[in-house]
Amino acid sequence: MKLLRFEFADSFPEKQFKVHYKYYFNMKQIALVVIAFITFSCSQAQKTSFSKEALSEKLLTLDGGQTSFKNILKKYKGKTLVIEVWASWCGDCVKAMPKLKELQANNPDVSYLFLSADKTADKWKAGIEKHELKGDHFMMNDGMKGIFGKAIDLDWIPRYIIVDKTGKIVLYRAIETDFDKINETLKSLK
Repeated sequence: MKLLRFEFADSFPEKQFKVHYKYYFNMKQIALVVIAFITFSCSQAQKTSFSKEALSEKLLTLDGGQTSFKNILKKYKGKTLVIEVWASWCGDCVKAMPKLKELQANNPDVSYLFLSADKTADKWKAGIEKHELKGDHFMMNDGMKGIFGKAIDLDWIPRYIIVDKTGKIVLYRAIETDFDKINETLKSLK
């Protein structure tokens, strides 16, 4: 095992002495720290547009048809859009609904799009009715971990994405604890 030695010297002029610290790291430790940093910072990156994979992915419509995400987004051209990815079985999604309804009441000029990660259309439709969700609704065909979920870096629900009037994503990753950030983002777009 090869060890690297780093020395750091801090000077404290008021006490007129130097303190030397010696740290020893092996190459595996350094590599793990670098890989973890790169992975975390890349996965949390702010995207400003949807990938080709996301745009071409088909979603289930309320009437049982299929349409591409790209076609869904065309409807919102020139409008501010809040997208919520949710599921009827998701406790955090249900817990966040009062905040979402408050957001809708305070921002009536904003459009709302709900994308469900439910496993069946019956549960999805029952969830929309039960929670009285106002907006447009579509369901991912292969759930949270499917092609569409991966294409939008879905790792938690509820997940909120805000798209401005030009079609640019201005907030890519927000969850149920981020309503202050969501509200600030919408305020900045007025």
